[in-house]
Amino acid sequence: MGSQEVKDPMKEMDWNNIGGDANQQSNTGAATQKRLPKKMRQIPDYYFLPRRSLPSTIGFYGSFIVAGIGAGMLWEVWINKKIKEDGGIIWKFDK
Repeated sequence: MGSQEVKDPMKEMDWNNIGGDANQQSNTGAATQKRLPKKMRQIPDYYFLPRRSLPSTIGFYGSFIVAGIGAGMLWEVWINKKIKEDGGIIWKFDK
């Protein structure tokens, strides 16, 4: 049994010139470039939900605005009532 050298085909390849023929042939052909793939548009799920009409939307959110204004007016009346009960003194500083 003698020593046999196993030929490795990968060692015999010329790695510097690999693909050199393909690059030269593509340059002589039509001037085309590789295009990057377009980004996929990611649409959120709520985009397809049904929407309310404009008048109902204005009425819905307008009711919240009116309720906030009304609550502020009631709060102001309550504060004025408390001030009158205390004799008009808001803060009393004792020394």
